[in-house]
Amino acid sequence: MKAQKFALVAVVCALAAVLSGCNRLKARDHLNKGVSAFRNTQYQQAIVHFKTAVDLDPQLLNARLYLATAYRQQYIPGGDSPDNVQVGKQAIASFEDVLKMDPKNETAIASIAQTYYDMKDFDKAKDYQRRRLQVEPNNPEPYYWIGVIDWATAYPRAQKVRNDLNIALPADPTKPDILPPIPDKQRAQLEQENTQVVEEGLEAVQKAIDLKPNEVNAMTYMNLLLRQKSEYAQDAQSRADLINQANDWIEKAVNIKKQAAAQASAGAK
Repeated sequence: MKAQKFALVAVVCALAAVLSGCNRLKARDHLNKGVSAFRNTQYQQAIVHFKTAVDLDPQLLNARLYLATAYRQQYIPGGDSPDNVQVGKQAIASFEDVLKMDPKNETAIASIAQTYYDMKDFDKAKDYQRRRLQVEPNNPEPYYWIGVIDWATAYPRAQKVRNDLNIALPADPTKPDILPPIPDKQRAQLEQENTQVVEEGLEAVQKAIDLKPNEVNAMTYMNLLLRQKSEYAQDAQSRADLINQANDWIEKAVNIKKQAAAQASAGAK
């Protein structure tokens, strides 16, 4: 009797193994079909194949990653329609599923950070850029994006103050860098609101430049963040010094671009 039971168990296990193997083969087939559809920008069709692949083989990480990426491709950055927001949330949830299997997956972390940024959820976007740094401490890109997020947080505050006071434009059109100073009361409030985020941003983009010395995008945001710092500087000389520093970074970025263009032109001959 025991022998029969063991034999039955063995048969069931064998069948389960066969079915599991078949499911894995089917999952890979759907993954391949999904990748083909994805490459042809047929994202809805790709999503169907990737979801089927995940159902057949929940451990197939690439299928989960492609599924999340397909959702991400359908999201329109900055679009605030309910349907578009839902697609963005689907993409984030799907990338989170990837992280449950692979907590250090760089693509998933970066994609969530970018999606939150595009949805203007800057706090969460920054959290995931910091998470990237735990995985990629020597990658300049997360530092750059922290600087971008900090500028995107600080700039609207200063711009609102200027718009409210009707001092958003330079007093002298021939000197567009020199904006009228913000009155002391509003300047002090802006200093309180923006100092921490601007200093964090400056430190982050400086780190990006340290890691990648010719990173012109980081230099551009160094310029923008210095201009934000000048908005709440306490005296005219401090404001002018910060503007000059900002201009120096722009000049450096322009020169690097010119050198790269010249080298590319020389290499093409």
